[in-house]
Amino acid sequence: MLDKTEIGQRIEHYRSRKGLTQGDLAKLVGLTRTAITQIEQGKRNVTALELHRLSQALYFPIEEIYSDSFSQRAVFDTSVPYHTASERVSKPPEKPEYEKFKNVLLYLLEKCAGKPNVGETVVYKLLYFADFNHFEAYEKHLTGAAYRKLPYGPVPLHLDQVLENLVNEGKLQKIKTEYFGYPQTRYLPLEKADLKVLDGAEKETLDQVIQQYSDWSAKAISDFSHKDMPWKATVEGEYIDYELAFYREPPYSAKTYNYDEPEELS
Repeated sequence: MLDKTEIGQRIEHYRSRKGLTQGDLAKLVGLTRTAITQIEQGKRNVTALELHRLSQALYFPIEEIYSDSFSQRAVFDTSVPYHTASERVSKPPEKPEYEKFKNVLLYLLEKCAGKPNVGETVVYKLLYFADFNHFEAYEKHLTGAAYRKLPYGPVPLHLDQVLENLVNEGKLQKIKTEYFGYPQTRYLPLEKADLKVLDGAEKETLDQVIQQYSDWSAKAISDFSHKDMPWKATVEGEYIDYELAFYREPPYSAKTYNYDEPEELS
């Protein structure tokens, strides 16, 4: 795990290579020169949104910052054909649309709640991968849930409330059990999802995530989520920026991106 000093040194390298002063970079990313100095000296954490802005200003792939094989030559291809951050809505709504969220949950549980490994933790992670995969692939929100980086992985806000509502409405049954000796909370659907609420692309995203991850144990899927760029690049306790989905690499990415070597200066 990189510390603040190593991250700061790598950012300083990219800034110097681009020929910018700390003041120049500060104006580009909306920070003070003092903040840039503190970041480069390892005296200040970089938030996910700040790191995203730095990567755009200095043309480096975010995953390179965290790479064990750090390359001083890596830049990202600025011609990647997806919308700029200003053109798409990356911030989810203050609260997700209840009908959409409810039916996404019901659909996930309808397909895999019968599997003994699918307890609360696995459901949380299936939702995370569905939301971020869909945003990366289609530049649109699926459930509209906001996620926070917590020690056990990305956690969607408002999910507890939605689950409680569905139990109270008689649409889910909540069960406390054990799985390999560990306590497990399970949710069994008592009615089918309304597929009219989901379009074809959304259903395809959910089917792909179910096929790929629904057989994983809670530990395996949690550990895997900890290496995904959106979670990795976010400071603990803060919201995870959906824009970070565009800096994933296989096996996480839902799309393929091309990273090119910079042209030699003549």
